[in-house]
Amino acid sequence: GDPRGGLITQASSLALHTFAYTRQSRARLSQLCLHPEFHLRAPLFVLVCVFDMSLLKLGSALVRNARAAGVIHAVGNQVAKAGVAASLRSYAALPELPDNASPVRHLFFGNVTKAGHVAIPFPMPLDDDARETLDALVEPVQSYFKNEIDHKEIDVTGKIPDDTMAGLKDLGLFGLQIPEKYGGLELSNSAYARMVECLTDDPSIAVTLLAHQSIGLKGILIFGTEEQKQKYLPKLASGENVAAFALTEPTAGSDAAGIKTRATLSEDGKHFILNGNKIWISNGGTAEVFTVFARTEVTNDKGEKEDKVTAFIVERSFGGIKSGSPEDKLGIRGSNTTQLYFDDCKVPVENVLGEVGGGFKVAMQILNNGRFGLCCGAAGGIKKVIGMIAEFANQREQFGTPISQFGMIKEKFARMEMLGYVSESMGYMSAALIDNKCYPDGAVEAAIAKIYGSEAMWYAVNEALQIMGGSGFIKDFPYERMVRDTRILMIFEGTNEILRLFVALNGMKASGERLKGLQKAMKGGDVGTLMTEGLTRLRRRFLYPEQLEGVVSPLRECAGQFEKHAAVFQHNIEAILKIHGKKVVDQQLLLKRVADQAIDLYGMLCVISRATRTSKANGPTAKHEARLCNLYCAEANNRLFQNTLFIRQNLSGMHPGGADNYDTQIRRIADEVLDKQSYIPAHPLSFKQEQ
Repeated sequence: GDPRGGLITQASSLALHTFAYTRQSRARLSQLCLHPEFHLRAPLFVLVCVFDMSLLKLGSALVRNARAAGVIHAVGNQVAKAGVAASLRSYAALPELPDNASPVRHLFFGNVTKAGHVAIPFPMPLDDDARETLDALVEPVQSYFKNEIDHKEIDVTGKIPDDTMAGLKDLGLFGLQIPEKYGGLELSNSAYARMVECLTDDPSIAVTLLAHQSIGLKGILIFGTEEQKQKYLPKLASGENVAAFALTEPTAGSDAAGIKTRATLSEDGKHFILNGNKIWISNGGTAEVFTVFARTEVTNDKGEKEDKVTAFIVERSFGGIKSGSPEDKLGIRGSNTTQLYFDDCKVPVENVLGEVGGGFKVAMQILNNGRFGLCCGAAGGIKKVIGMIAEFANQREQFGTPISQFGMIKEKFARMEMLGYVSESMGYMSAALIDNKCYPDGAVEAAIAKIYGSEAMWYAVNEALQIMGGSGFIKDFPYERMVRDTRILMIFEGTNEILRLFVALNGMKASGERLKGLQKAMKGGDVGTLMTEGLTRLRRRFLYPEQLEGVVSPLRECAGQFEKHAAVFQHNIEAILKIHGKKVVDQQLLLKRVADQAIDLYGMLCVISRATRTSKANGPTAKHEARLCNLYCAEANNRLFQNTLFIRQNLSGMHPGGADNYDTQIRRIADEVLDKQSYIPAHPLSFKQEQ
């Protein structure tokens, strides 16, 4: 407050509310600088001008104008020349996300507007010619799966017939993303996702094909040398050879660091000798080419020997490889799943995939790159389920009325439709991010899509069986098989629990680095940096809050909910990091809630973007999509509120009523059960009658 005319208030108001500075506004600010009493407030005004990076040039201009007039006090002059420059250097040195970071990473950083710039408008990665080409591929595949494949026989016999496999090869389904020059179809990720939708008509076939190309040969596509690609990809594209991905071991499931399989360099330096075993390998008994991960001895930068994981391209023809018997599984029974045993398998050194010691990077990039496909496949499965069960619900009558007219049945259909819409939106948004080379990293979004899509599909098939009633439990109908086949989706390519940790920790990494920089500034007494950060946050909170741009008015309420929760989300992240720091990796219940909030926010962003695109195009489904968007955002809104409450209770250590907070109670109950290794409560019939 300035008791002598409000000069600083006027100057601050103009500075803080004017981003596109006109000649008139600059002239007015210059006049204020020349006021006789302005020098008394010059240092304060300089700090106010640090409020936003876009104001700094203006602040410097004002200081120059005022100094030229001889009215700035010596202290103000010193602050202007030294303090601002130092603050600028310190503030600019704080970690910041690039503008082309993926949308979820922007949300972890509080950059709502930038997240919107990436996701809105909803991507349209295929031009008219590409769509026509894709349609020409989809139609025969759909026809083949509908008319030529006996899905029940595959489930009962536990094997895909040879003639069915031959048909899949003829359709080019083994080389969907392999470049044309190696004999493949060279589909983009978005087009590949559409083809995966078709494959989910038979999950056993889908798993066989996805294990082959989504993970089995993906490493050769991403990391292979030209010689490796020329040698292996043509036969993999035709289906003459099948590929498999061999990472999991008895001691290395979600923890890839537990790998025991070892590759030792031969004395002549020409081969790596591979020994060990792998488990749960899809296509393990049928594949000719394997991407195998093993420990190797490497020399680090300090000249010390250490073990690191290396990826290898291994051919069955190398010898020393044995496949176990096919596993008898709950679902996807037609897919081949076996153990693999390596006994002095000689792998040529030229078959190292990537760099020696770089296997963990290879594995993670393969898995991160392919997860969106599972989500799109799940979306395709949900759409199929809706079509099948809706016909039954309209025909089945109880109490003289089709069951489709009952409220609780309607609710099931509405939620299945919503889950399919969100899964489809997430999956294709994630695929487009990977296709668009401007956005180099869509790993977090792909993981979110896999989590959401798999859980959505699980809900849909269970509700479909419930609508069928007793008939759904009978093998004459496909629903019990669909339930069995779907369960694996929450385990494949990273369990959903592990992926939630991946989403939370990867998203929080950049926020943690920035927070560390601010803490360093605080300890070093860097007032300028702290003031700049504080004023920037005030600007975001009160003057120019982060907003989604380009959202149509019918969806503006959804956008408002998203913006509100995104701001709270970023606050939650910082609160967690301030309390736990690096030890946050041990706070799995907190991380789960962070991941769930990230999933809800990404889902909201995807459906808002997609429904906006349909509305602007005046599409025939615009109103329906707007309803789906509103329904999802309303439910996500409630979950976001609830998770924020749990996070804050966890951080405070107490429930508002004074009892242990929710997470503490969960841990204590679980500890007691695991200690006893049994159910603990007294049986209700064990009480003696009161006298």
